[in-house]
Amino acid sequence: MITLDASCLIAFFDKNNSHHQRAVGILDRCQANETQVHTINLAELLVGALRLGQVTETIAHLEAMGVLTIRPLSEEALRLAELRHRTGLKLPDCCALLAAKTRGLTLATFDTALAKAARQQGITVID
Repeated sequence: MITLDASCLIAFFDKNNSHHQRAVGILDRCQANETQVHTINLAELLVGALRLGQVTETIAHLEAMGVLTIRPLSEEALRLAELRHRTGLKLPDCCALLAAKTRGLTLATFDTALAKAARQQGITVID
């Protein structure tokens, strides 16, 4: 199972994104209910969908692909703060990192700093 960073999802939905074909390849290899996205990373994707007036279509597409939403854990705030402090990553990147780490998931991202931090934490990364 994998968790998707917003960079991967944004590339998937944006045909003009330089990583679009790689994102399509990653998601095409995944079966329904094998992919997850942290709710904060989903929100990052939905910002662009709102701008384009495509929220309903975007959510429907994710549901049709079987992408599951990872809800924050009760103790997640402190763990995210610690990750942010320790790694210097932006908070949404910490959400993807923590989701992968706590759930034993592979991380799909095109963000080089996030990929590096994930590998340092022993997380398998698809980039």
